[in-house]
Amino acid sequence: MSDQRPRAGVVVTGSELLTGTVRDANGPWVARELGELGFEVARIEIVGDRPTDLVAALEHVAEFDLVVTSGGLGPTADDLTTEIVAGFVGAPLELDETMQALIHRRVARWAERTGFAGPALDEATRKQAMVPRGAVPLEPVGTAPGLVVRKPAGPLVVVLPGPPRELQGMWPAVLAAPPVVELLATVPRAEPRSLRFFGLPESEIAQTLREMERARDLSAVEVTTCLRRSELEVDLHPLPGAEELAAEIADEIVSRHRKNLISAFGTTTDELLAAALVEHGLTVATGESCTGGMVAARLVDRAGSSAYVNGGVVAYSNEAKTALLGVPAEMIAEHGAVSPEVARALADGARERFGASIGVGVTGVAGPGGGTEAKPVGYVCFCVTTADGQVITRDPVLPGSRGDIRERSTDLAMHLLLRAAGGLPR
Repeated sequence: MSDQRPRAGVVVTGSELLTGTVRDANGPWVARELGELGFEVARIEIVGDRPTDLVAALEHVAEFDLVVTSGGLGPTADDLTTEIVAGFVGAPLELDETMQALIHRRVARWAERTGFAGPALDEATRKQAMVPRGAVPLEPVGTAPGLVVRKPAGPLVVVLPGPPRELQGMWPAVLAAPPVVELLATVPRAEPRSLRFFGLPESEIAQTLREMERARDLSAVEVTTCLRRSELEVDLHPLPGAEELAAEIADEIVSRHRKNLISAFGTTTDELLAAALVEHGLTVATGESCTGGMVAARLVDRAGSSAYVNGGVVAYSNEAKTALLGVPAEMIAEHGAVSPEVARALADGARERFGASIGVGVTGVAGPGGGTEAKPVGYVCFCVTTADGQVITRDPVLPGSRGDIRERSTDLAMHLLLRAAGGLPR
């Protein structure tokens, strides 16, 4: 497929990414954006702030059509990406006085307020305004400008800052830069297709594809799978002209796994739930124990959530369950705090306390201790109840560490809310 789709590489710099102090958010984000533009992202490299490592990484992607770097654009001595890229493309660094003045204006008020104005700051500003000859500078979102420059007989190189907010904020300027516009005009576009499933292992998709390949050639469509927030995302990337085949493959996958389908067009559970609640005029309240407010946090993470989230209670102790959500103390004594009965009482109590259409209750053993043979670590009880009489319950044993169990519990709670709100495909 590489001879038909232009290839791209992503080079992410920062020694903190190699020590595990910070997780890389830029590589996956840029890769997804490039994939949607029609590129085959063939390599993502993470390197430290050592010049030799960055040079080696650039050489690894030198045969590609496009290279995007992130990080190493700051004012300090170890921020060397611009200098290394200049050497890679064979262009001397030159001072962009317009950019220097712009950066100076950005930092002037901060410098005056903190008392750091002076030669050191001036030199740092000058360093950030140095760009390779012939490059197209990109206005900074913070204080670090980006740039676009071509290597003769080599790739177009896009240099972006490391902070994800700044990188993503600069992306529209990247797409509007003349060299990028020129490159994109040569990229054959084929719209990708994305499917989402819940409770479906990747092995099932692999088996489906093997069976389909026995009947026809599927090589014109690249199919990838990835588990995100307990949802299995199946992405189909057709070569130009293979859109109809991609649609047929997607329809066949959906047909075989419809009971696990969340969306045939890539919409997430959170997006579908918000839309269903708004469409049907429903409201939600939460009663959480082991998830400690994570379900409520997911619900209010979306803009506009005040239209459908009435409130929530983290009732961790037995006393809090009784006092705040009306769970009978004798119920806890008889069945235990982690039980389907208590999960329902939490859901009903939250719904009644906040006057909501839907209530969700979650209680479980997150571990690492506290498990028993009857209720091992990972045993979590869920209940969703609605004002019109729906009752949806689950009590699985979820795998993983304490953090995994709590995250998976939140995922499942969101999925059950979506089911109660009528937002799943028919």
